[in-house]
Amino acid sequence: MGDDTDIEPADIDVETVEFDGVRTRVTRVQTAASAGSPRAFVLIAGIGVAATYFDLLAPTLAQQSRVYALDLPGFAGQRAPRSEPSVAFFADQVEAVLDRFGLDDPVLLGHSFGTQIVTEVLTRRPGIRHAVLIGPVVNDRERSVVLQGIRFAQSSLFEPFRLVMLAVSAYLLCGFAYFVRVLPHMMRYPLTERIAQVSAQVLFIRGARDFSSPRYFHSALVDAARDAWRWEIHGAAHSVINGNAIGVAKLTDAFLAGDLARRGQMSEEEARVPQPAYGGIPLMWRAVRYRIREWFSARQGDEVGVEHAKESHAAAMWRAFTGGRR
Repeated sequence: MGDDTDIEPADIDVETVEFDGVRTRVTRVQTAASAGSPRAFVLIAGIGVAATYFDLLAPTLAQQSRVYALDLPGFAGQRAPRSEPSVAFFADQVEAVLDRFGLDDPVLLGHSFGTQIVTEVLTRRPGIRHAVLIGPVVNDRERSVVLQGIRFAQSSLFEPFRLVMLAVSAYLLCGFAYFVRVLPHMMRYPLTERIAQVSAQVLFIRGARDFSSPRYFHSALVDAARDAWRWEIHGAAHSVINGNAIGVAKLTDAFLAGDLARRGQMSEEEARVPQPAYGGIPLMWRAVRYRIREWFSARQGDEVGVEHAKESHAAAMWRAFTGGRR
């Protein structure tokens, strides 16, 4: 953790990885300090959403490590595959990304449905030593689409408005038909059983107001896992990776450094992303415009437009938050 002046703007590069006729968009994020770092993060978001959910966490982690944030097939305006979109299918795509960039031992970080995909990859690749699973689903006691919808709605009441709009725009890009194709696979995946087969050290993080990923479910996952840590962030809901990205980054850093207690709680104040320190509303509005431009470019299949919008958005956001601390 450095002083405010130590925070560097992130460099963004967008590339597409194709495997078995299916494409995954990869947003690579790094700073001058992290470009030569041996550590790499691979970030996998939840159902219907993609790398946009990591627009604060990715550049924060990139201060010290290389970051690869994924837009999986069918998400973020990408063409939906003809293949059955099972957890195993998405794990295949993640493995293709690991192979493409030569990532033998990255830190895999998954959120929500992404925790299932990460777990599936970990069962296949025992050489990966660390993973962070945030807001894991689906709770074994509530394997019902209706109940999960209710839990998601309950959590949404505690999410920032900006984040709700980000989720809605992502779901519109994904489309209802593809979302419904993926949903049954998410509901059926036996996460508790599969995590028992993982040899990596795993950090579980949840928001204290996350009704989709309750505390007792985390207890069951920790009991099943071979080597696990569990932490909770006060005031956070399901999308803790965004509004509380600073806290997630701090916990992740401490976990990887071997300095994190096996279980604990973090205050909302320590975890919250700070208010913009530079530029105020005009600069934040510019960031919103870049995000809208990215959405329309993705909708039209304009990969060059997507890349330019992502780069511009990252520059605007991190100009705004250079007064924050990591």
